[in-house]
Amino acid sequence: MKRIFLIAAILCSSLMVLQSCSPKGGGAAQTVVKRGDVTGNWVLNDITFEGIPQASVKSLFGEGAYTCFVGSTWRLTNSGNGSYSLPGGGACAAKTQTIYWSASVPDQTFQFKKLYEGDKAKNVTEGYRLVLSSATKESLTIKSPVEYGNSTAYIVLNFTAAAK
Repeated sequence: MKRIFLIAAILCSSLMVLQSCSPKGGGAAQTVVKRGDVTGNWVLNDITFEGIPQASVKSLFGEGAYTCFVGSTWRLTNSGNGSYSLPGGGACAAKTQTIYWSASVPDQTFQFKKLYEGDKAKNVTEGYRLVLSSATKESLTIKSPVEYGNSTAYIVLNFTAAAK
């Protein structure tokens, strides 16, 4: 009888431990962004900052002032080929940059590398890895991590779908 009681106690304890470790329902569900959510034509409408003063950010993606990207259009095809076009104006030069991009669902990242005349994507070793924050048919938010002090801060890129 003691043996049955001991086995029942162990089973109950195991079930309680397993139950406490299982995911809880009813909480905020994390949105998983897929590659297909990112594919399309986007306009970068707004750039905000998390954990870093705006004045500390001097450039973005090696192109000069981050403000040059506001109003830029990004074309992201399903094949991974793409480009972004800076509108120009003021101290900003108009420019179109060819890129090769990808999205990783497991780690929720958006990567791209710049391609220049004659480059093959597989031979380009430098690029940018950003965090896919959210994506719908109408909007896309990507965060560029930057070191600031002893922590990671973010430059937040807020896109809307381009008019068709």
